[in-house]
Amino acid sequence: MGDRTHTHTGAAGRAATADGPASVRNVVLVGHSGSGKTTLVEALALTAGALNRAGRVEDGGTVSDHDEIEQRRHRSVQLSLVPVTWEGYKINLLDTPGYADFVGELRAGLRAADAALFVVSAAQEADAVAGTARALWEECAAVGMPRAVVVTHLDTARTSFEEMTRVCGRMFGDEDPDAVLPLHLPLHGPGGPDGHAPLTGLTGLLTQRVLDYSTGERVEHPPAGDRREALSRARDRLIEGIIAESEDETLMDHYLGGGSIDAGTLMDDLEHAVARGAFHPVLTAAPAAEGARQGVGTVELLELITRGFPSPAERALPTVTAPDGSPRPAPACDPEGPLLAEVVRTTSDAYVGRVSLVRVFSGTLRPDDPVHVCGHGLGGPGHEPRPLHDAEVRAGALFAPFGRQQRPLDRCVAGDLACVSKLGGAQTGDTLSDPDEPLLMEPWAMSDPLLPLAVRAHGKADEEKLSQGLARLVAEDPTMRLEQNQDTHQVVLWCTGEAHAEVALERLRSRYGVRVDAVPHRVPLRETFASRTLGRGRHVKQSGGHGQYAVCDIEVEPLPPGSGVEFVDKVVGGSVPRQFVPSVEKGVRTQAARGVAAGHPLVDVRVTLLDGKSHAVDSSDAAFQTAGALALREAAAGTRIELLEPVDDVRVLVPDDYVGAVMGDLAGRRGRVVGTEQAAGERTVVRAEVPETEIGRYVVDLRSLTHGTGRFDREYARHEAMPPQLAERVRSARENTASGH
Repeated sequence: MGDRTHTHTGAAGRAATADGPASVRNVVLVGHSGSGKTTLVEALALTAGALNRAGRVEDGGTVSDHDEIEQRRHRSVQLSLVPVTWEGYKINLLDTPGYADFVGELRAGLRAADAALFVVSAAQEADAVAGTARALWEECAAVGMPRAVVVTHLDTARTSFEEMTRVCGRMFGDEDPDAVLPLHLPLHGPGGPDGHAPLTGLTGLLTQRVLDYSTGERVEHPPAGDRREALSRARDRLIEGIIAESEDETLMDHYLGGGSIDAGTLMDDLEHAVARGAFHPVLTAAPAAEGARQGVGTVELLELITRGFPSPAERALPTVTAPDGSPRPAPACDPEGPLLAEVVRTTSDAYVGRVSLVRVFSGTLRPDDPVHVCGHGLGGPGHEPRPLHDAEVRAGALFAPFGRQQRPLDRCVAGDLACVSKLGGAQTGDTLSDPDEPLLMEPWAMSDPLLPLAVRAHGKADEEKLSQGLARLVAEDPTMRLEQNQDTHQVVLWCTGEAHAEVALERLRSRYGVRVDAVPHRVPLRETFASRTLGRGRHVKQSGGHGQYAVCDIEVEPLPPGSGVEFVDKVVGGSVPRQFVPSVEKGVRTQAARGVAAGHPLVDVRVTLLDGKSHAVDSSDAAFQTAGALALREAAAGTRIELLEPVDDVRVLVPDDYVGAVMGDLAGRRGRVVGTEQAAGERTVVRAEVPETEIGRYVVDLRSLTHGTGRFDREYARHEAMPPQLAERVRSARENTASGH
């Protein structure tokens, strides 16, 4: 990783095909929005020879060509794959969005990769980046991902690599700050009047050689004399950090005894520690200058990827079962083994149709191969798995994406990634396997979408396409959930945040030709009686022919929460004939479903039929249904009707510094804090009960309150009485709507 020579293989315009897992490296780039991940991918592709000049593919387009939405928003909203080759290795670079709303794309990238480059911008305020950066670091740590840190934007004014390495140590080195250390010190050219000082090279701490990029390609020479002291201090700390993680326990004693350690030995130990996830080197990089072939630090990054990051064969596979849940041994990462692959992302192409990004864990996938597709879909932790869907399909064409291009592949071997067309109804998280030996991989968990977006068709033409468009949108994006709410009669898209919701609406319009309008989201309220009361329903009409005659007297009394609607028959003497008692009950239940005050379902009451009257000719099923409904409405008019609102159990995970602000904010939302508990990493879990009407936008507000460091989950607890003044506002709003005001 220091100053080794390099060559590159492969040619632009032709997709490289890996021979086996040993020659594959799958690397995901993660980091805060604006940290420069996409620019770094382009710089690595240029150095590897996949581009002919900065950002340009040989036959047109850029490596970062995204869809219309991304071009308008000037930020990534989806995972993109950029395969390059370097010194005989195929490197799959997975560029992820840095914005918190698109965490689903990040988790797909983590599933597909074996190591991560964590990109941090020196130009961004450390406090603003820290919360999001730590959360992303934890996402990687949770799946055991080996990580390295890349500092970008060091050529901007008022930036310091030394300060950034201290920041990275604080953000990522909770367990061991000496496991997050730089491998090089940057060199800058003369600074301009605005403080801009271009990055021109690096000094390798282990090799003690200057790697000069000022000519556009790397040239080596000894360090200048005025740099030796700073170089020596940083080098000593790096060596101690490497030795501390070495599997050779004699090295530390040898080093502390004053002995020297060969640079090759240190390099080997460093690479092994990185592959195990025990050491996280800090590097820096900058894009190539105009006309240059290499960006500063890009060769070092490619060397780290190929020599320090693990191959797919070194990573453990997720748990594997048969589709019926019976355990199965996980196959080895062997191109000759049985097929085991997974759909890590699903999207649509205007010409190809549905396209699946697939990671092959075992075996070899070829175009037109028959495959078994099965899965439960993705869901959050604790959620019941959906019913298994499975089918046997024939794989379509295989290709490697590169900007706007689709480069054909003749195969995808174990450990590699490819895009596959025409996989039937395959969804993100589905397993592909041999039809003769179907397998199912344990899917990764997806966080629940917590921001509701209620929509309705914009016009008549959109109504006809709405259902299909929404279904396709949700099938492609597992972080989105579609709800057809039976209580409020609204179509609700549950999203991860405002940006996610905006992108969903744009995709509906641009991809599926469906225009929708966002409407206020309504929370499903309930009604109940505050006290015992009586009611009479009298339905008497006379016209030509048979009339209508039915009278019933009822008593309504409140019941404990969760009781629903209970109907009791206490009629004596046949005042309501037996055959019409069910009719009264049907009328009561129908009216209860419609509500008796503000149009919300009536719950938690007992309705007792006490008495009534009938007519030998004019009484009928329909007449007693109407009388039952009228009786319930009259009873409601004689007492106070309470509105019940849903209350959620809410768990908020925040750094300790924000606990007071979060608890105060929850109190302002009519929440009741029921407890706190300490969590790992100087964080606290705040538990509270909060009305759903108060947390519709909480996912957005919590990010703002905690600078992106807070997260929460919620679970329905119960319905309880809404404060009278709020209930009156709800009733007034309904009356105004009904009257057209």
